[in-house]
Amino acid sequence: MKAHTLETQSTINPEKALTFLQEGNQRFVNNLKVNRNLLEQVNDTTEGQWPFATILSCIDSRTSAELIFDQGLGDIFSIRIAGNFANQDILGSMEFACNVAGSKLIVVLGHSKCGALKGGLDAAKIEDLGMDNLNHLIYHFDDCINDIIKDGEERSSKNEDLLERLNVCNIKKTISDIRHQSSTLRTMEKEGKIKIVGANYCVESGVVTWL
Repeated sequence: MKAHTLETQSTINPEKALTFLQEGNQRFVNNLKVNRNLLEQVNDTTEGQWPFATILSCIDSRTSAELIFDQGLGDIFSIRIAGNFANQDILGSMEFACNVAGSKLIVVLGHSKCGALKGGLDAAKIEDLGMDNLNHLIYHFDDCINDIIKDGEERSSKNEDLLERLNVCNIKKTISDIRHQSSTLRTMEKEGKIKIVGANYCVESGVVTWL
């Protein structure tokens, strides 16, 4: 399979881009990868790139977007940060991907058993490790934690139900942040040029569930 060109990218709408990823995950789960000549795709993309989707995912080593959606070189923009949240630099990257390079879809991809979210739940313990920048990162999840935790519920990464609720809340909050903090992406979505969707990857089964 060849890499996408400007011509093939122009025929893809947001719904079709989403279908490509859904079908790709089905292939991944069933171990039926598309046969790709990656060196040929290197040559195909020498003069430019025309990805159809942008995926914001966690840095977790089990959640490589190219693999779990069975995509090749030049197919997707992959943005990764622990906890898959959005900041100004990530929003700028998304604006480039969609408004400049023509990406049709933004996916916020969370995953089960997320270590960054576990760190958010165990913030007091993480603070004791003395890593200033990691301490800063895990406090991005406090708003979600405060919204979803129940009276008397244990705030701990060992609370698996709370951890998964936090995962879903964090995906939805990131989508909301993208829409509220980027007028460019918000306008493009309203005009139907892009879609912004959430998804959750199960590290045990390989299955992506779409929110």
